This record gives sequence, C-alpha cells and structure tokens, in this order.
Amino acid sequence: MGLFAKLRGELIDIIEWIDDSRHTLVWRFPRYQNEIKNGAQLIVRPGQVAVFVTQGRIADVFEPGHFELTTRNLPILSTLAGWKHGFDSPFKSEVYFVSTRQVTDLKWGTPNPIMLRDPDFGPIRLRAFGTYSLKAADPKVLLKELVGTDGVFATDELETLLRSTIGTAFAERLASSQIAALDLARSYQQLSDQLKKDVVAKIDDEYGLDVPQLAIVNISFPEEVEKALDARASMGVIGDLQRFQQYQVGKSLPEMAAAGGAAGDGMGLGMGFALAQQMARGMAPGAAAPAASAPPPPPPAAWHVADAGVTHGPWSAAQLEEAIAAGRVRGDTLVWSAGMAGWAAAATLPSLAARFAARPPPPPPAR
Repeated sequence: MGLFAKLRGELIDIIEWIDDSRHTLVWRFPRYQNEIKNGAQLIVRPGQVAVFVTQGRIADVFEPGHFELTTRNLPILSTLAGWKHGFDSPFKSEVYFVSTRQVTDLKWGTPNPIMLRDPDFGPIRLRAFGTYSLKAADPKVLLKELVGTDGVFATDELETLLRSTIGTAFAERLASSQIAALDLARSYQQLSDQLKKDVVAKIDDEYGLDVPQLAIVNISFPEEVEKALDARASMGVIGDLQRFQQYQVGKSLPEMAAAGGAAGDGMGLGMGFALAQQMARGMAPGAAAPAASAPPPPPPAAWHVADAGVTHGPWSAAQLEEAIAAGRVRGDTLVWSAGMAGWAAAATLPSLAARFAARPPPPPPAR
C-alpha cells in the first residue's frame, strides 16, 4: 500500500447511517481516531437528522439530503473552530444521527391499580394498558437532556420514563373525567386523545420528544369485581330462577339414571313424574303459585296430678275436666304440665281457675 493510499484510509470520506433497527433513536458515527477530511460526503436519509457536535457544543444540523462538507455548509462549526478563511486540513467532530421517524408498537400500562370513587361501586381499583408511538421532535433538546455521550440511544432506555409519565397523566385524566366505570368502554377514544395531549405537553419541551399516537386498549376491574359483575349479568340472563332450576334438574336426570343403574332408573322415573307435574303446574297459563301448607296443630296438653303423695297422669284436658267435675281434683290439688316451672295448685292457673269458681246451688223444689 502506498503512502497516499494509507493516509487516505485514515481519513473519513463518507458519513452515513444505514438504520436497520426499529427502536434506535440516536446513533453516533464511529469516528474513532480518524479525522473528517475537507470535502467529505454526508448522506442523510429520509427519517434522519445529522447533528455535528464539537468541543461539547452542538454546531450544525443537517436535514435529509446529500452534502459535501465545506466551510460553506458548516458555518457554526467554522465559527467555533475559528476557520475564518476556509480550511484545507482534516477536522475532528462528533456526528450524531437522530431518527425522526415514528417508533411504533410501544406498550404502556399502570404498574399499580388506580383508586377511584365510582358512583355505582363506590371506592374501586382500575388497571389500564395500551400502546403508543414515539419520535424525536427536537434533536438538539434530545441530545442535551437524554443522550449525552451515549453512542447508541434506543427507546428501551425511555420506557420507564414514558410509562410513569403516561401512568400519572392517565390517573389524573381518569379522576377528572368523572366517568362511571361501566361507561369507560365507550369513552376510550376521547380519553386517548386527551391523554396524548397531556403526555406531549410534559415531554415535548423537556425532552424533545413527541407521541404521535397513543391508544387505551383496555381498562379492567379487579378479578373479584369482574366475577361479581359476571354473576350479576348471568342472573339477568337467567331471568326466572325457578324455571332455570327446573331446566337444570331435567337436564341432569339422564346422567343420574345412567350413573345409578336400575336404582337410578327408578329414581329418575319418579323424579321425572314429579318434575313433570310441577312444571305443568308452574308453566300453565294463569297458574298461581302453590299455597303454603298449614302448620301442624300443637300437641294436646298432658296433665300430671299429685294426690296424697301419688302422681297420676298424664291426663288429657278432657280427663282432667272429668276429674274436676267428679271432685277428685280440687282447687288446692297440685298439678303440672309441660312448660310450667313447677307444681302449682289447680285454682291458681289461669287456664283452670274458671273450673273452681263458685257454682250456683241447685234450684229449690217445685211447689
């Protein structure tokens, strides 16, 4: 290799970035120790911006196009380097390529449930997730605030920052919207548009970023609340619970009969007749609900009588009445029945006192 060929190999002739990644925002051209020679070719493809940085300061910015690097198209760099009358020697400068195209299919979600006060359910927790796209809106601000001296800067380095920003903005927007939880599904588009504006307002000026698209994919209830809502919806679909139970029993009869053999056949047949009669009564037009059966009458009172140290009984009320009429049971005779605290004189009991009231004497003989 000749001397001139060797010197030429140490100088950079073409500066370009062929971006084969989908999530890289900033890429620094690998200059290493080589220098950029006067008249080098700069190729900036669509969706890119080239930024020259010298001595830690941002100099010239190039939009998409094909450029020959001279003092004419490097005015800021020429001023910073003190090139008043042009230059013939190579120069050193860092070149950053910034992607200005959208990076799509990025995910966001609430790391923790959001506590809200709902008009239907009271205090409730909600989770949400969605997608968004990202692009560099101001390459200079992006380089100053986030990239620094990184050689490669990708969207995964921004995911934590953006997720927290979107999550905070979503919680504030959801709380201020005062939309009932069951009505949120029809407001996804409205909330998404408002949320995008809130997020862009926070990251545009501060980080030089833009969020062209942001969508809310789902807002979900806690699992236990979803189960309760499913049960409530199921009851609404079932409607008449009695008819649903009859249907369930009728549906299970063939399985019971198959499992129980001959006994199952008999049981299934008996239940089938009973169920058929019940369904016929219940489904007949204008059929009234079956009347509740009357409760059984209380058992008759049983009386025990103590006379001269001997206990007699149990006597029915009719037997006790005959004994009182015959004089075998007097007012001071001790009696007892279930429910009484102890033995008591018959005349002291309200249910028997009338039997011992003074009776009129027999009428006088006729004259």
